[in-house]
Formats: sequence, C-alpha cells, structure tokens
Amino acid sequence: MNFKSIGKNVIIYGKTKITFPENVEIGNNVIIDDFVFINSKKSIKIGNNVHIASFVSITGNENFIMEDFTSLATGTKIITSTDDYANSYLTNPTVPDEFKNVYSAPIILKKFSTVGANTVILPGATLSEGTYIGANSLIKCNAITEPFSLYVGSPIKKIKDLNSEKIFNLEKKYLKEYR
Repeated sequence: MNFKSIGKNVIIYGKTKITFPENVEIGNNVIIDDFVFINSKKSIKIGNNVHIASFVSITGNENFIMEDFTSLATGTKIITSTDDYANSYLTNPTVPDEFKNVYSAPIILKKFSTVGANTVILPGATLSEGTYIGANSLIKCNAITEPFSLYVGSPIKKIKDLNSEKIFNLEKKYLKEYR
C-alpha cells in the first residue's frame, strides 16, 4: 500500500482493508489487527504506540486522529459521517447528496485514550488526554470528555478520575527503556 507516511515497527495484518491509503499516516510501533476496515476520503493520522484491534471500523468523510498511546478494542466503530434519520431525508450512498442531510465532523483521540470493545463514536467527538471508555459505550456527536477520566454507558457518563501522574511516570519509564 502507498501510505502518506508509515513509521518503523508497524504490523498491519493481511486481512485488514484500507481504502485511500494515500490519506493515511501511521507512526511507529503500531499494530492493526486482521478484519479492520478503514475507509476515509480525508486524513487518518495514527500516532506512535497505537493498537487497533480486530473488527474495528473507521468510516466517514472527515478526519480521524489517534494520538500516541491510544487504542481501539475489538468491534469499535468510528463514524465521522452520519445520515440524518430524524428529519425526513433520504439516506444511503445510492442517493445523490441533494436529497440527503449528512453530518460530518472530525473525531480525535488524544494521547493515552483507550476505547473499550464494541463502542460507537459518532462525528465530532473528542476524547481528551487520558480518557478511558468502557465496553459497549456510545459517544454522541460532538461529545468532549474530561482529561484522565473513565467513562461508561450509552450515552457515556463519567464514573472516575484517573491518576495522570502515574500514567506520565509510566510513559517516561517506557520511553527511557524502549527508545
């Protein structure tokens, strides 16, 4: 594949499907498991030390960013564009744009964010630094989380603050030992 850029120590398993690889930037120490589907006509930026587990889908017509030390667990759905189902429009890609009302917005996972299995993230969401999302959660359009917090549910609710100092210390130790 002809990626926009690709770092060192990157593993992309053979049953992964990436359309428009020329829009995809991949950092160092990245693993993308089998059965991942990435389809975006805009920019996809994957930082360093990132894992994307099997059966993850990243789709839509907007940018998607995963900063360093982030991960998407099995079955997660990243959706940067969605049809308006509530206001009497036609939907689906077989219908010309003039008959649809599609909402598109970037999704950003800031450094140290982790998304649990089977979570759905809708357009415009931003996971602040150190956000952890429990399995089977829903992150609504334009949601913004608080840094170093644990969220669960559908829609998500904050249930706990996390120890940012511990996370930063672990990062320092890791970078010292593995750089």
